[in-house]
Amino acid sequence: MGRRSDHSRKELREMIVAEGHRQISEVGFARFSAREVAKRIGYSIGTIYNVFGTHDQLILALNGRTLELWRAYLERQLEGETHDRLKRAIEAYFEFAVSHRHAWTAVYDFHLPEGVQAPDDYQGKVMAIFDFVVAEVARQLPPERTGEAAALARSLLATVHGHCHFALSGTFEYLGETDPVGAALARAKDAVGGREPSA
Repeated sequence: MGRRSDHSRKELREMIVAEGHRQISEVGFARFSAREVAKRIGYSIGTIYNVFGTHDQLILALNGRTLELWRAYLERQLEGETHDRLKRAIEAYFEFAVSHRHAWTAVYDFHLPEGVQAPDDYQGKVMAIFDFVVAEVARQLPPERTGEAAALARSLLATVHGHCHFALSGTFEYLGETDPVGAALARAKDAVGGREPSA
């Protein structure tokens, strides 16, 4: 029988997220098992759903952890960068996806039922990454175009994501693209006008 009172609810939540994220990073979204997470931490599957309510909320918590790690990685990689921040940001995007392939893919593989909104804290983690990209795009634009930063950031995220996904899936190999990072950067610089930021 699983343990019932060894940990507080807060401690249980962190244990579940830590083990769940470890597992989804190892086996991916399709093979993820909440029951296996419960087994690994020594609690029943009922305890997991008592803490998170539903399987969807559990997956959101795991994907939320990925988003937190992703944002932190981007910030670390651009800290002190003064020469070509757009290039470094795109490189960092690819690096994180490659080194956290299954967890990164799970963010996009998981979908809530139609009409169901993600909770505010999860949307906040998504927006934290988006706001980071908006700020980097705005740095590349001349003052008269900074109002375009948010719209450009949406398009550039889609472009970079598409290049990254094609690279990880092997699609670019079939298409003869040997430098997906460079190709993504070229499209991004086309969009922002190829302006080199000031130090």
